[in-house]
Amino acid sequence: MQEMKIFKKITRLGLVVIIIAAPLLTVIWIIFFDSEAGMAQDAGIQSSSLPLSDYSSVPQSVVNAAVQMAAEVVGNNQKKLQNFVDQLLATYIDAKNSDVVVVFNPGGWGWNASHTSGWGSILDGMKAQLESEGYQTLVLNYRRTSSGIAAIFKEFFEAAMRYPNKARDLAMRIKFLTDNLPDLRVIIAGESTGTVISDKTMIILKDDPRVYSIQTGTPFWHKPAELDRTLLINSNGATVDTFSYGDVPAMIWASVKSWFGLSSPNEKPGNILFWLRAPGHDYSWQYPGVYNGVVNFIKKNFGSKN
Repeated sequence: MQEMKIFKKITRLGLVVIIIAAPLLTVIWIIFFDSEAGMAQDAGIQSSSLPLSDYSSVPQSVVNAAVQMAAEVVGNNQKKLQNFVDQLLATYIDAKNSDVVVVFNPGGWGWNASHTSGWGSILDGMKAQLESEGYQTLVLNYRRTSSGIAAIFKEFFEAAMRYPNKARDLAMRIKFLTDNLPDLRVIIAGESTGTVISDKTMIILKDDPRVYSIQTGTPFWHKPAELDRTLLINSNGATVDTFSYGDVPAMIWASVKSWFGLSSPNEKPGNILFWLRAPGHDYSWQYPGVYNGVVNFIKKNFGSKN
C-alpha cells in the first residue's frame, strides 16, 4: 500500500513536470531553432521573402557559398536550408548590379507597415541622395518577424535578450553579399526597436569597412555602441524624442490624451505598439534633424562616385 502511494506521488510529480516543461521547451524551440525571418523588397510589407528567380546566371562558387552559409544558420533541415539558399541567391541577383544596398529594420514587432510610414520617406531620401552622388541603390526590408503567436513570442524573447539570434541571422545575410560582391557597400537602417537589431548587427560586422548604419529613435533602455560608421538620430530637430530619452511621464500623458480624444490636431506623437504615444518619436525626411544628418553622413562616408 505504501509503495502504491509513493508511485501515485511520483506520477503526479511527473505530470506536473511535463505540464511545466512542455511550454518551456516549446518557447525554447521557438526562440532558438525556428526561423521565420526573411528579406522583402518593400519596407513594411507582409511578404517574408524575395520572389524566386532563375539562378542559372549565378556562379557556382556563389551557389556553394550560399549552401554553406545556410547550413551554418539553419542546420540540416532541407526545407529551411533550401528557403535560406533561395533568399541569399535572390538578394545576390538583385544586388549584383547595385553599388549600395540599404537594409531596413522596422520598429514595433518587426512587420507592421504603420511604423514605417515616416521611414518610407527617409528611405526614398537616402536613395535619392545616393543616386545623386552616382550610386546605384537597392532598398531591402529585413522582415524579422512573421505574423502569429509563435513569432510574437520569439520576437518578445529575442528583444528581451537584445536580438542575439536575429542579429546573427542578418549579419550572415549581409556578410554573404559583401563576401561575394566585393565592390558593394551596405547601410543597415533601423527605427525604434529596429535600431537594437541594427546596432547588434553592426557590432558583429564592425570590422567590415563596407558596412554602415543609420538609426532613429533608439529605445531608452538600449545603449548603442559608438561606432564611426553609425549615425544615431534621437531627435527629429523639432522636438526631443521622449521614447529615446525615457521621459515616461510625457509618454503616459500623451497616451491618455490620445485615448480620450484630447490631443491637439497639431500634435504628432509617435506610435509605440499602436496604443502608446511618445512625443518626438516621429521621424521622416521633412524634419531638419533627419534630412541634414543623413545627407551629411552620406556625403562624409560615400562622397561622389563620379
